[in-house]
Amino acid sequence: MPSLKDLKNRIESVKSTRKITKAMQMVAAAKLRRAQESAVSARPYAEQMQSVLGNLASSAADSASAPKLLSGTGADDVHLLIAATSERGLCGGFNSSIVRLVRAEANRLTESGKTVKILTIGKKGREQLKRDFAGAMVGHVDLSGHRRIGYQNARDIADDVLNRFEGGEFDVATIYFSRFKSVISQEPSAQRLVPASVDPSAEGERNFYEYEPGENEILAELLPRALATQIFTALLENAASEQGARMTAMDNATRNAGDMIDKLTIIYNRSRQAAITKELIEIISGAEAL
Repeated sequence: MPSLKDLKNRIESVKSTRKITKAMQMVAAAKLRRAQESAVSARPYAEQMQSVLGNLASSAADSASAPKLLSGTGADDVHLLIAATSERGLCGGFNSSIVRLVRAEANRLTESGKTVKILTIGKKGREQLKRDFAGAMVGHVDLSGHRRIGYQNARDIADDVLNRFEGGEFDVATIYFSRFKSVISQEPSAQRLVPASVDPSAEGERNFYEYEPGENEILAELLPRALATQIFTALLENAASEQGARMTAMDNATRNAGDMIDKLTIIYNRSRQAAITKELIEIISGAEAL
């Protein structure tokens, strides 16, 4: 049975922890508003980019001179999995859910005889994935020095992916991230980057437009930009999902700390009352003995 002093120290410790989790919850709530606005604002541009890309690609996909980013290498042997996670923890199952999706896909591809390479964005995903796939890790992007994610960050990652593709390091590239739904809902998602994924709904619109220069020339310029846009959108969705998950996790931690303080206070009061009763019994017993 812990002493009264131990119980009192523990109650004070939990109270200090509750102050920290409450402060982190408030900070996450403030950051969430900005991150959510950025993610929601980027969606229309990304969707329109995909629509234009799909319209162009539907006409040029079967062409022998189609850009390599659209047609691919013709093989499906080497897969590059890009795991986008956070630099910090204390955000519930946000990172674990993304890593779980990457791990499942990596195992599936390996069992199918494919070669898997992993590029990580964010420290937390790298820490988890290197335990099982240390030999498959080919690169890491550290964004801890950036307070806010900008398009240039996505552009740098896209350039790295393009250089690897042009160097023949992989055939298919897919990015894994968490799509923001609400404060309590974030959906782990996968988006294929290379070869470029085309929206089938745009195929019916291809006859309404004529392009100058031709589709292939435009695609050669548009595809790298679309790749950077997809990565940027994924990073923004991740940023909003991270803050939403952290806000929820810290709110739960604050509530749990409050419940623990209540339970410890009851135990402390009972122990204190028992100690007082014991002292009274000893005093009365001593007086009677006299």
